[in-house]
Amino acid sequence: MVRLPLVTPFRTSFMTEYHRDALLVCVRTPEGVEGWGECVAMREPFFSSDYLSAAADVIQRFLVPLLETMDDVTAEAASAVFTAVKGHPMAKAALETAILDAQLRSASSPVSLATYLGATHATVRAGVSVGIMDSIPELLEAVSGYLEAGYQRIKLKIEPGWDLTPVAEVRKRFGGDVPLQVDANGAYTWAQADDLVKLDDHGLLMIEQPFAYDDLWSHVRLGRRLATTPICLDESVASPNEVLTAVEMKAARIINIKPGRVGGYLRAKQISELCAEHDVQVWVGGMLETGIGRAANLALAALPNFKLVGDLSASERFFKEDITDPVVMNHGLIKVPDGPGIGVAPYKDVLDEAAEKAPPIVIPFVRRSPDQVQSLLEAAWMGPDMPALAGEPASAHRTAVAALA
Repeated sequence: MVRLPLVTPFRTSFMTEYHRDALLVCVRTPEGVEGWGECVAMREPFFSSDYLSAAADVIQRFLVPLLETMDDVTAEAASAVFTAVKGHPMAKAALETAILDAQLRSASSPVSLATYLGATHATVRAGVSVGIMDSIPELLEAVSGYLEAGYQRIKLKIEPGWDLTPVAEVRKRFGGDVPLQVDANGAYTWAQADDLVKLDDHGLLMIEQPFAYDDLWSHVRLGRRLATTPICLDESVASPNEVLTAVEMKAARIINIKPGRVGGYLRAKQISELCAEHDVQVWVGGMLETGIGRAANLALAALPNFKLVGDLSASERFFKEDITDPVVMNHGLIKVPDGPGIGVAPYKDVLDEAAEKAPPIVIPFVRRSPDQVQSLLEAAWMGPDMPALAGEPASAHRTAVAALA
């Protein structure tokens, strides 16, 4: 686990974040090639039901044993076998990404994640998310700084009581040509829909997730009342089936695709293709990722279906120091990593410092038959200290994944 302080507190409708806690997952091949993934879950289950300690637990006790039955561990095969575990997309995404990173780095002709996914752009436009502020002057100062820096799209976090006035003041100060959207993170109920309808007068790119994640019907009803502003879904859609349901209900015209929320980059690409088939626009959302997750998100955003500016900002937007070479914005654009795999790796001193605070969990890989793995899974309810199989040491069921926790 690594903890990075944020340059400024980031407030949303459901919490204020002061630092980023990141669970890093490393897969090491027999040849010594390392692949990295980042779990974007928060410490608490406030954004979704995923949270960090649960993700680490699921990786160790359920996902890793499933890999041990496979003759050839690939990201594609892992993604398929992980469907046996219900939910926990952020844990699945972290492990799948680490496997994919190692897979691409160790190929006979190493390729970048962007190339593997089918990217068509060498750079992507930078967008920034602006948290809820204590005052309008503070908000205007922040937005001014981001526009001067070159960001090509502004997203304002909103909540009841911090919506109409902030949007109107930003429009008044910076004009109607600034690409502007809002994100409520599900903070509204239908009783407050009138205020959301009034946002339709401000030329917004979209209103993102105004209602609760399980309230698609209110999104449908709001969409019928909005004359021009499209609705975007985030928390409500975590799978292709959920996306299809929302689209068929006409609950949204835009989908925010967060790889962690949907279970990984393979599934994220699948959802983007599904959306393209139904004329639904998509963009890449962010979860305050470190350089590990940020680099992989850039690769996804370079795919042809991602035509809207995403939550893709420079490392300095959130961190004074990142755990990898920083992501840099030049003239409103960010270069897509073109090195093997995700194209970055964490600094060794960062890992050493994290290990001093809490030793990493090192899990040796053990090949097993399906029956042996089934025995492990049946015993998993007993906790991480469950008995080993007969004739094996207690740690033998762990595999070659180091989760820094």
